[in-house]
Amino acid sequence: MNAISRLMRPASVAVIGASADPAKTAGRPVAYLRKHGFEGDIYPVNPRYETIDGLRCYADVKSLPHAPDVGIVLLGAERAHLAVKELADRGTSAAIVLASGYAETGQEGAQRQSQLVEAAGAMRLLGPNTIGLVNLTDRITLSASGALETDRFTVGGIGVVSQSGGILGSLLSRAAARGIGLSKLVSTSNEADLDMADFVDYLVDDDATSVIALYMEGLRHPDRFRRAALRAQAAGKPVVVFKIGRSESGARSAVSHTGAMAGSDRMYDALFGQVGIIRAQTFSDLLDIPHALATRRTLPGKRVAILTSTGGAGTLVADSLGMANFETPPPDEATAVRLRALQTGDHAVLDRNPIDVTLAGLQPDLLRGAIRTLLDSPAYDAVVVIVGSSGLAMPDLMAGAIRDSLPGSDKPVMAFVSPHAPEITRLLNEQDVPAFVSPESVTNALAAMWFHGENMRSALRSDDRPPVAAVDTIDLPAGSLNEAQAKALFASFGVASVRERTVGSVVEAEMAARELGGRVVLKLLSSEITHKSDVGGVAVGLNVDQIGSRLNRMRDDVQTATGVSANAFLVQEMVSGGTELILGLHRDPLGTALLLGMGGVTAELFKDTTMRLLSPESPLAREEALAMIHELKTWPLLDGFRGRPRADVDALVDAIVSFSRMAVQLGDRIVEAEINPLFVLPVGQGVRAADGVAVLAPENA
Repeated sequence: MNAISRLMRPASVAVIGASADPAKTAGRPVAYLRKHGFEGDIYPVNPRYETIDGLRCYADVKSLPHAPDVGIVLLGAERAHLAVKELADRGTSAAIVLASGYAETGQEGAQRQSQLVEAAGAMRLLGPNTIGLVNLTDRITLSASGALETDRFTVGGIGVVSQSGGILGSLLSRAAARGIGLSKLVSTSNEADLDMADFVDYLVDDDATSVIALYMEGLRHPDRFRRAALRAQAAGKPVVVFKIGRSESGARSAVSHTGAMAGSDRMYDALFGQVGIIRAQTFSDLLDIPHALATRRTLPGKRVAILTSTGGAGTLVADSLGMANFETPPPDEATAVRLRALQTGDHAVLDRNPIDVTLAGLQPDLLRGAIRTLLDSPAYDAVVVIVGSSGLAMPDLMAGAIRDSLPGSDKPVMAFVSPHAPEITRLLNEQDVPAFVSPESVTNALAAMWFHGENMRSALRSDDRPPVAAVDTIDLPAGSLNEAQAKALFASFGVASVRERTVGSVVEAEMAARELGGRVVLKLLSSEITHKSDVGGVAVGLNVDQIGSRLNRMRDDVQTATGVSANAFLVQEMVSGGTELILGLHRDPLGTALLLGMGGVTAELFKDTTMRLLSPESPLAREEALAMIHELKTWPLLDGFRGRPRADVDALVDAIVSFSRMAVQLGDRIVEAEINPLFVLPVGQGVRAADGVAVLAPENA
């Protein structure tokens, strides 16, 4: 048994700094361990007491009869490290440090946290600034959370890891009130040692846990978390995350459009999507969605039957489902015949959807029969039962009728409890019927079940990623490159550029325009100014006669707008007949993201983009690149929308793979890169980079 397993299931617990007053925070851990039935040894440690709650109290850790599996340290930050050192010296597997005043408070606190880690040595640490952990499966409460005042908890299959101690208590108490079954709950808080990834890894192997729910503030070790999430995905255990910080603006001073659009929250979205994590959009979803998934029922399609005794509530659910692209078709003829056969009067309307049993819903036998008929029907993939105000008269019969209908089918069955009826909601949840108090929660739960099923059925697991062959790149300086340098870098990896010439004078510009022929584009060439059009640094559609005077005007405009002397320019061929996209790379603490989207000057306005986090070891596979293209709302523009010529999608795929190969080969050297616009020409004509941005770190950074 490793240290984390001992932490989760200790045979003995020492409580350092225990109080004899159970009303105090320091008195709670011993009281809660005894109240909730911990069967191991409990060793209170405090030199001021001889006994606590009938247990012998020890003066110090050295006096304990043997090394405890876990030590709960209730001392303040100024002394906690001393207790941690004593526990480590005795051979304790793990310590839980509840005190605050560490890295969350600033530099001085961070030094105290480092001191704590040093004192622990090889012993594992949970916290500091944690509320502890609760193992409901085995009745082990290593926590001071006031939520443990509750007398009875529903034990179930949802494991919870929270980076907030207060949120752990909130979820524990809410689940208890609603009859939702939990297995383990852990507050990781400062994560000086053990972090969220460690406990996801543990819960993947925990037989009592079927769904993992996470309250996340941020990731300190993204690679470890990614590996743990992929293990959960491979094991078929859904992971549901409520990630706070969605309003964060992301890369505020980004050089490229990509940096501005790939804010940190979008990076998390990309990570979650690629490892099969379901993102909860509301805090209530963090319990609702895992509870539905914990039934382990499968959703093979998106056709939902709604069985109701109150028309208004049924319409609410149908409307919410429709907004999420679920279908609510009427029963097929065979199903309608079976439903009509259940009628005992003329109140029920059983041949449309929502299927309205009106006052007949008071008859449990009819309810059972209707649910079983709908579950048997090939026309439906799930059943939602509306519990109306009539159910208040006999909550046990309503809950029992729905529960009795479950055997014989693995299709999801859930309930929308329309009146305020906490007792009915709790009864249904306790009987493995997910019960929700809003129609949106029903929809979100079904959408999560659909996502998980799709992820298990068809998640992209390509093993044909191209090898990273070495490319001799030109010698490039650190910092922001000018456009010509950036496009030369991209070309060295196989992304073709438009034809262009670098010029410094009117004569050279006129010669370049004559050589390129037709209309041309004149641009400022500068490593200092990347958004050239904002300062008058771009002119399009020029001919030989116009380019000289336009260059002189551009020189003056740029000087006036920026104070920067314009000494170099690009003369480029004008590309027409293509679709403008943006292709970019952005690096942040979560990793390197590749972004694809609608390009041009409106890229940030429309934000029709998709992202992938890149593996450090290998570029994207062609299938992954093609999937990104298909995810764009503007994909039809590439696919011959309204008579447009079809674009060279194969060449675009090549460009995306090449860009990702550049990121892998250059690694930490490349900080940011972008082509905007990337012209995708008609089939057979390839793609052309018409502008480029790249920022490189120093060679040995």
